[in-house]
Amino acid sequence: MKASASTTPIVLGTSGDPVELGLVDSFNRPGGTATVITVISAALWPKRLELLRDLLAVTAPIVAVLVNPNNQTAEPAIRDARTAARAIGQDVLVLHARTERDLDTAFNAIIQARAGVLVVADDALFINRRERLVDLAARHSTPAIYGRREFPAIGGLISYGASTVDQYRQAGLYVGRILKGTKPADLPVLQPTKFELAINLKTAKTLGSPCHQRCSPAPTR
Repeated sequence: MKASASTTPIVLGTSGDPVELGLVDSFNRPGGTATVITVISAALWPKRLELLRDLLAVTAPIVAVLVNPNNQTAEPAIRDARTAARAIGQDVLVLHARTERDLDTAFNAIIQARAGVLVVADDALFINRRERLVDLAARHSTPAIYGRREFPAIGGLISYGASTVDQYRQAGLYVGRILKGTKPADLPVLQPTKFELAINLKTAKTLGSPCHQRCSPAPTR
C-alpha cells in the first residue's frame, strides 16, 4: 500500500510493533506518508498469563498459545509469550491455525499435551471465528483468555487488551488532523492508554474457577 500510494497519506491500525513490521521508521518520527495507531498486543502477554495464573488459580506447567502463522505479528507474539511463560515457570505449546479447519486440530493438541490454559493471539481470523473458538473452549473445558471483550460477551472466559473503540477514535482524530494539513510524518505513532478486562462469570462458574466467587461483572460500554 505504501509503495502504490507514495504520495497519499495513510493512517494504519495494527496490533503489532509498526517499526518491527516495517510500517514506519520510528515511533516519534514515522517518516514517509504513513502513521500508525497500534495496540501492540504482544506486550500484553505477561499480563494475560498473570491474569490466568492469579484470577483463575491456574498452575498448569503448559500454556497453549494459538497464533495464525500468516500474520506478521505471530513470531513476535510467540517470542513474548515464551519469555513471559518462562518468568513464571511455565512452558509454551505453540498452535498454528491458518483457517477455521485448523481450530479443531489445535484443540486436539491442547488435550493431548494436557495444557492447562489457552491464550489466543489477536488476529482477524480468530475474531471473525470467535463463536467457533468459544464453543471449542467450552466443549473441551479449556480456560482461555482473549484480546477483545467480544469473546467473553458471547461466552468466552476472559479478555484483556487495549480498547479497540479507542484505537478507532484515535485513528479518526489523526485523519482529521491530516485533512487539515498535518503531514503523517509529523504524527507520532500512538500507543494504547486504555485497557479493558472482561470476565464472563457464568463461564467461570462452569469451569469451576475461584474467580466467579470474587470477580465483579465486566462493565458495559
